[in-house]
Amino acid sequence: MRTLLNIIWFVFGGLWLALGYALAGVVLCVLVVTFPLGVASFRMASYALWPFGRAVVQKPGAGTGSVLLNVVWIVLAGWWLALGHLMTAVAQAVTIIGIPLAIANLKMLPVSLVPYGKEIVPTDALPPGRRPLHSL
Repeated sequence: MRTLLNIIWFVFGGLWLALGYALAGVVLCVLVVTFPLGVASFRMASYALWPFGRAVVQKPGAGTGSVLLNVVWIVLAGWWLALGHLMTAVAQAVTIIGIPLAIANLKMLPVSLVPYGKEIVPTDALPPGRRPLHSL
Protein backbone atom coordinates (compact mmCIF):
# COMPACT_ATOMS: atom_id res chain seq x y z
CA MET A 1 0.00 0.00 0.00
CA ARG A 2 2.86 2.39 0.83
CA THR A 3 4.38 1.91 -2.60
CA LEU A 4 1.09 2.69 -4.31
CA LEU A 5 0.57 5.81 -2.19
CA ASN A 6 4.16 6.92 -2.87
CA ILE A 7 3.69 6.51 -6.64
CA ILE A 8 0.45 8.50 -6.57
CA TRP A 9 2.15 11.09 -4.33
CA PHE A 10 5.11 11.35 -6.72
CA VAL A 11 2.88 11.96 -9.73
CA PHE A 12 0.45 14.38 -8.10
CA GLY A 13 2.76 16.75 -6.29
CA GLY A 14 5.73 14.99 -4.73
CA LEU A 15 8.09 15.64 -7.62
CA TRP A 16 7.37 19.38 -7.66
CA LEU A 17 7.67 19.68 -3.88
CA ALA A 18 10.98 17.78 -3.91
CA LEU A 19 12.26 20.05 -6.70
CA GLY A 20 11.33 23.07 -4.56
CA TYR A 21 13.31 21.69 -1.63
CA ALA A 22 16.24 20.85 -3.92
CA LEU A 23 16.24 24.36 -5.40
CA ALA A 24 16.22 25.84 -1.90
CA GLY A 25 19.08 23.49 -1.01
CA VAL A 26 21.20 24.64 -3.95
CA VAL A 27 20.59 28.32 -3.14
CA LEU A 28 21.32 27.81 0.56
CA CYS A 29 24.54 25.87 -0.13
CA VAL A 30 26.06 28.87 -1.93
CA LEU A 31 27.13 30.54 1.32
CA VAL A 32 29.15 28.78 3.98
CA VAL A 33 26.93 30.25 6.70
CA THR A 34 23.74 28.77 5.26
CA PHE A 35 25.29 25.44 4.20
CA PRO A 36 23.64 23.49 7.09
CA LEU A 37 20.27 24.82 5.91
CA GLY A 38 20.99 23.52 2.41
CA VAL A 39 21.83 20.07 3.74
CA ALA A 40 18.55 19.99 5.67
CA SER A 41 16.71 21.06 2.54
CA PHE A 42 18.15 18.14 0.56
CA ARG A 43 17.20 15.74 3.36
CA MET A 44 13.65 17.05 3.29
CA ALA A 45 13.57 16.84 -0.52
CA SER A 46 14.02 13.09 -0.17
CA TYR A 47 11.14 12.99 2.31
CA ALA A 48 8.92 15.11 0.09
CA LEU A 49 9.64 12.85 -2.88
CA TRP A 50 8.73 9.54 -1.18
CA PRO A 51 7.10 10.19 2.24
CA PHE A 52 4.89 7.18 2.96
CA GLY A 53 6.54 4.64 5.23
CA ARG A 54 8.60 7.25 7.06
CA ALA A 55 8.00 9.17 10.26
CA VAL A 56 9.23 12.42 11.79
CA VAL A 57 10.51 12.08 15.35
CA GLN A 58 12.08 14.45 17.87
CA LYS A 59 15.85 14.28 17.77
CA PRO A 60 17.22 13.64 21.25
CA GLY A 61 19.53 16.36 22.47
CA ALA A 62 18.30 19.11 20.16
CA GLY A 63 18.68 22.43 21.93
CA THR A 64 19.29 26.13 21.40
CA GLY A 65 21.18 25.63 18.16
CA SER A 66 18.12 23.97 16.63
CA VAL A 67 15.91 26.88 17.66
CA LEU A 68 18.28 29.43 16.11
CA LEU A 69 18.61 27.44 12.88
CA ASN A 70 14.81 27.06 12.71
CA VAL A 71 14.38 30.84 12.95
CA VAL A 72 16.86 31.41 10.11
CA TRP A 73 15.24 28.57 8.13
CA ILE A 74 11.75 30.08 8.44
CA VAL A 75 12.98 33.46 7.23
CA LEU A 76 15.01 32.17 4.27
CA ALA A 77 13.10 29.16 2.95
CA GLY A 78 10.65 27.60 5.38
CA TRP A 79 7.65 29.81 4.79
CA TRP A 80 7.98 29.46 0.98
CA LEU A 81 8.12 25.69 1.20
CA ALA A 82 5.23 25.59 3.67
CA LEU A 83 3.23 27.74 1.27
CA GLY A 84 4.02 25.21 -1.48
CA HIS A 85 2.67 22.40 0.71
CA LEU A 86 -0.44 24.41 1.49
CA MET A 87 -1.16 25.24 -2.17
CA THR A 88 -0.55 21.63 -3.21
CA ALA A 89 -2.88 20.41 -0.46
CA VAL A 90 -5.65 22.71 -1.66
CA ALA A 91 -5.21 21.51 -5.26
CA GLN A 92 -5.19 17.86 -4.19
CA ALA A 93 -8.25 18.20 -1.96
CA VAL A 94 -10.41 19.03 -4.98
CA THR A 95 -10.69 15.34 -5.91
CA ILE A 96 -11.74 12.43 -3.73
CA ILE A 97 -8.56 10.48 -4.55
CA GLY A 98 -6.45 13.51 -3.67
CA ILE A 99 -7.89 14.02 -0.17
CA PRO A 100 -5.46 11.56 1.55
CA LEU A 101 -2.60 13.28 -0.28
CA ALA A 102 -3.83 16.68 0.84
CA ILE A 103 -3.90 15.44 4.44
CA ALA A 104 -0.33 14.15 4.05
CA ASN A 105 0.71 17.56 2.72
CA LEU A 106 -0.80 19.26 5.74
CA LYS A 107 1.01 16.81 8.03
CA MET A 108 4.29 17.85 6.38
CA LEU A 109 3.73 21.56 7.13
CA PRO A 110 5.31 21.54 10.61
CA VAL A 111 8.52 19.85 9.45
CA SER A 112 8.74 22.18 6.46
CA LEU A 113 8.60 25.17 8.81
CA VAL A 114 10.86 23.91 11.63
CA PRO A 115 13.04 21.00 10.46
CA TYR A 116 15.80 21.26 13.06
CA GLY A 117 15.46 19.12 16.16
CA LYS A 118 13.62 16.48 14.15
CA GLU A 119 14.75 13.50 12.14
CA ILE A 120 13.10 11.41 9.44
CA VAL A 121 13.19 7.65 10.05
CA PRO A 122 11.53 4.61 8.45
CA THR A 123 8.38 3.67 10.35
CA ASP A 124 9.62 0.07 10.57
CA ALA A 125 12.79 1.20 12.38
CA LEU A 126 11.02 3.15 15.13
CA PRO A 127 12.15 1.93 18.54
CA PRO A 128 9.29 1.17 20.94
CA GLY A 129 10.00 4.21 23.13
CA ARG A 130 10.12 6.78 20.33
CA ARG A 131 6.78 8.20 19.34
CA PRO A 132 6.58 9.86 15.92
CA LEU A 133 5.43 13.45 15.64
CA HIS A 134 3.64 12.27 12.54
CA SER A 135 3.99 9.45 10.07
CA LEU A 136 2.70 8.89 6.61
